[in-house]
Amino acid sequence: MNDDGHAPPDDPDTREDQDTGEDTRQEGSDQRDGDRSDPAVERRHERLTRIGVSGPRNSLWAWPEKRSPLAVIRNYLVILLCRVSPSLRLKNWLFRRIGISVGQGVSWGLESTPDVFWPARITVEDDAIIGYDATLLCHEFLQDEYRLGDIVIGQRAMIGAGAIVLPGVTVGEDAQVAANSLVVEDVPPGTTVAGVPAEIVSRADSDRSPRGGQDEDRSPRGGIDEDRSAGE
Repeated sequence: MNDDGHAPPDDPDTREDQDTGEDTRQEGSDQRDGDRSDPAVERRHERLTRIGVSGPRNSLWAWPEKRSPLAVIRNYLVILLCRVSPSLRLKNWLFRRIGISVGQGVSWGLESTPDVFWPARITVEDDAIIGYDATLLCHEFLQDEYRLGDIVIGQRAMIGAGAIVLPGVTVGEDAQVAANSLVVEDVPPGTTVAGVPAEIVSRADSDRSPRGGQDEDRSPRGGIDEDRSAGE
């Protein structure tokens, strides 16, 4: 995304590998969990793209065949600079240059780290905060395959210090992720999650005290005293 909020022209270094002949499929596309009560709810793993690799070693050894080494080096240098730069304006400008979709007023804490291999899979919407040393991962390198997924951080969402967001996760508008949490599933708008793995600990609507009306309905003790005095 450019400074005016528009996406830059396609960069061949930020595009995913296509037509590689590898085993590429959408996890969970052939089958869904039939026991799920709400069929509209899609879990993170069902959004991930799985790419199989061949050879005697794990999938991380295959990354130079999947990504341009020069592009990864460029991404790493940009991220390294942004990790130590205090300038929010500079960070947003540089991250847009490597393909991250960055909204207006986004704040990146020191040492925060977006994905170095597939940064173009990250969207951070207006006024979101990525806290100190937080990590946004769009890939998972496993033994026989690697997995890719988009990350979306909604408007005014907050990612706490040291938190890790895994591929395929959407953090909803006004949601909050507590420090050092591991986010493995979507975070609904307006909720707060914490822990490893992160679980919902509060919701925006439940933060409002429901006791206001009850307090108003309580009879004051003055009325009791008045009744007693009237009977004496």
